[in-house]
Amino acid sequence: MQIDVVDGDITLEATDAIVNAANSSLLGGGGVDGAIHRAAGVELLEFCRGLGGCPVGEAKVSPGFALPARWVIHTVGPVWRGGDAGEPELLASCYRTSLARADEVGARSIAIPAISTGVYGYPAGPAAEIAVATIRSTPTHVELVRFVCFNDSATAAYAAALADTDD
Repeated sequence: MQIDVVDGDITLEATDAIVNAANSSLLGGGGVDGAIHRAAGVELLEFCRGLGGCPVGEAKVSPGFALPARWVIHTVGPVWRGGDAGEPELLASCYRTSLARADEVGARSIAIPAISTGVYGYPAGPAAEIAVATIRSTPTHVELVRFVCFNDSATAAYAAALADTDD
């Protein structure tokens, strides 16, 4: 599997699927979630209303509608509460279940944001280590995983975590 890291706009990624760092309602919000909903169009909101929300650590799939990606995999990351409230396990579950949903729809390439590192407050370094370790250890048919980060510090954290596992 190829894994890379870029600083960019996930709504422009032409991968088979993109991951939405969603809230549990799946009905849009701020940050990456809001950007994906705006770029996909009103059809995404209408479709997500029928999904019935999503628990933290799980993932659900929708079409990409107006996005370049064919699929959107919505996952709900944990809110950072200091690290002793199951956050690492829940964050790892986001990545595992997102890959499982990608496999279910036949996606071979996927773009993933820095889940939970925005308004949910998860520190970027530990989040990146969990992301890279989980992606590398999860059996999948996905051939390309692209971490699409929203700022230089997140990009640096994910690049460092990737470099640490390349040894």
